[in-house]
Amino acid sequence: MRVAVRTLCEFAAREGDLDFRYTPAPSAEEGILAHQAIQGKRGHGYKSEYSLTGECMGLELYGRADVYNPHSGLLEEIKTHRGDLSRIRPHQRALHRAQLKAYGALLCKQESRKSLKLSLVYFNIGNNRETPVTETATAKQLWQELEILCGRYRLWAEQEAHHREQRDSRLAGLRFPFEHFRPRQRQLAETVYKNAVKGETLLLEAPTGLGKTLGTLFPALMAMPAAKHDRLAYLTCRNTARQLALDAVERLRAAQEEPQIWPLRTLELVAKSDACEHPDKACHGDSCPLAKGFFDRLPDARAEAAQAGTTLTQDELAKIAAGHDICPYFLAHEMARWCDVIIGDVNRMFDQSALLHGLTRQNNWKTAILVDEAHNLVDRGRGMYSVQLDQQRLLKVRKTAPKALKPHLDRTARAWQAVIREQSENGDTPVFVAELPAALTAGLQGLVSGLTDYLADNPPDLALQELLFESVAFMKLADSFGDHSLCELHREGRGRARLSIQNLVPADFLRDRFQGAASVLLFSATLSPGVYYRDLLGLPQNSRFVSLPSPFSADQLQVQFTPKISTRQAHRRASVAPITELIAHQYRKCPGHYLAFFSSFKYLSEVSDALANHAPDVLQRSQHSGMSQQQRKEFLAGFREETGRVAFAVLGGVFSEGIDLPGNQLIGAFVATLGLPPFDAWHEILKHRLQRRFGAGYDYTYLIPGLQKVAQAAGRVIRTPEDRGVIWLIDDRFMQPQIRGLLPEWWFKTETTE
Repeated sequence: MRVAVRTLCEFAAREGDLDFRYTPAPSAEEGILAHQAIQGKRGHGYKSEYSLTGECMGLELYGRADVYNPHSGLLEEIKTHRGDLSRIRPHQRALHRAQLKAYGALLCKQESRKSLKLSLVYFNIGNNRETPVTETATAKQLWQELEILCGRYRLWAEQEAHHREQRDSRLAGLRFPFEHFRPRQRQLAETVYKNAVKGETLLLEAPTGLGKTLGTLFPALMAMPAAKHDRLAYLTCRNTARQLALDAVERLRAAQEEPQIWPLRTLELVAKSDACEHPDKACHGDSCPLAKGFFDRLPDARAEAAQAGTTLTQDELAKIAAGHDICPYFLAHEMARWCDVIIGDVNRMFDQSALLHGLTRQNNWKTAILVDEAHNLVDRGRGMYSVQLDQQRLLKVRKTAPKALKPHLDRTARAWQAVIREQSENGDTPVFVAELPAALTAGLQGLVSGLTDYLADNPPDLALQELLFESVAFMKLADSFGDHSLCELHREGRGRARLSIQNLVPADFLRDRFQGAASVLLFSATLSPGVYYRDLLGLPQNSRFVSLPSPFSADQLQVQFTPKISTRQAHRRASVAPITELIAHQYRKCPGHYLAFFSSFKYLSEVSDALANHAPDVLQRSQHSGMSQQQRKEFLAGFREETGRVAFAVLGGVFSEGIDLPGNQLIGAFVATLGLPPFDAWHEILKHRLQRRFGAGYDYTYLIPGLQKVAQAAGRVIRTPEDRGVIWLIDDRFMQPQIRGLLPEWWFKTETTE
């Protein structure tokens, strides 16, 4: 069994407390640059990224040593850090040393050396200072220590090899849980299977009603043995979709012979806020009891989880963790190394410190990626690589901060003032800044260092922690600031400025994530045109796009147009009366449940009030801003009432996608907008950047994102082959060929005009 040296050491050499005290780590890019800088300084005779392999106790080990000088017999392992070196915890140092000595053992065997000089080089990226920790060891000593590690790992490795054999055997003969596929669901499954086996990237537009969750998971699992995939990552943009995937895996298990014997480990990854048992405590052994001795108790908890024979949901992992007095959130992180299917949010693969991306690279996994509701990934990607710095937070902390932090806070506050003075002629109008303020980023560097030192030696302070995390996040994106992002300064009064880095083109950050995957499937009911997603997400140029036919027939849906109504901003007031008459006419003609979508709460309210005044017999209710989870549930429950109403909602909001209202729960929808984003300064800059890069500025900024929202919202009407309904597209522009070409083709096979 092939094992990366780092994986071996992380399994066998970690001990003691879990400790995530405030030691902000360099970004991956900073680490790479630091390694390259040190390797470049070593000069003639040194070898960088020196490949090492060897067999120990039946394990085939591999890795790359950072720097090796065969003439002097010196092996160096580089570890980057920020701030005071003493902040690197004992368990981290022990892991670093074990990794270096494992490389040393392999090197001595590979090069027939009798002894070796080992140097653990800690490099502070803040001041470019190297701190070497050096020792000399014989080949015999190093090999003996390596054998101890391999001895701890060997039984687990044998168990994992057996698990893989059982898993692949079961998946190769996986049985579909129903007697028949839904209409066109077989075509969906075949397309997904071929893409996985060929190791390609596919954008798959699969209309509502095909059964996409089961129709993608089933073939992706079947393909794992043939494609030799190590892991399958099923990623979602919404929590509700995560539960659908978990249910689909359970349905598959129940449909197999001997379902109680199920050698497929499935893990649910949830946010820390959902899994943490002690949110008031810091993540280290001196604060949280579940972090104390975490690595000492981890092996037994890991073994129990691996043998659970059931899906490792949040609740299941919490029970296992409680039995061993360890943190359930970090137990889930550990089990991500050993589970076959990982179901979680898209950030687990795509954000700046994505767990699954890191494990895939470290272990050379062949990971298949499935992204559900992938039309959301452009906006989600932008959000992952955007950050905001708040002046008010700094000033509030400054008032009560301990004396040791005053110099750092004062320097940063002065830098804030300098930024504001430079832009004073613009008043409170938002300003787009061409370059990041150097003085402010320098102030943040010192502030982070000071906060790190203080929080490491003092009780947790929530306000200081939040300031630290915000500053670190800003610095990380500041280091990679470029044409893909925009810096904007907002002023909302004295002491209330905000400086943000806003990502415009997530492709520049996501490209390497897709390149590192064995196969990629992005699927959604609305994923046209494919080139838009390929360009903005950084997918390979040879990515394929497939649009499957809808399982619904044209006679299920009436698509109606309004050639005499315009919802353009200049015509909004004039449009209220005819839209009101239209809604009243449709409701009276066919009473039932309807959704009416508008571009804003203001527009929605104007039409709702007019309808109440001129057609009080038309029952209605409305979405309002800031609805709680309970209020959302009550809003959706209204569609199950016998008496129909017109439910007003905002296009692009929580009720315009991701909800299922089959049958009489919804018989029609009114969409009174093209969904175009506002024509403001921000979107105009985005249009200019996308035009310069892709030659499609207007379409990529306005038209495609807007009509995607329309298609999603109107798609709530027809959910099953038995459904019947009507869609009113309220704006004369919907009749333009360019607009219609971006909406689902099957809508327009039989249309009428009024």
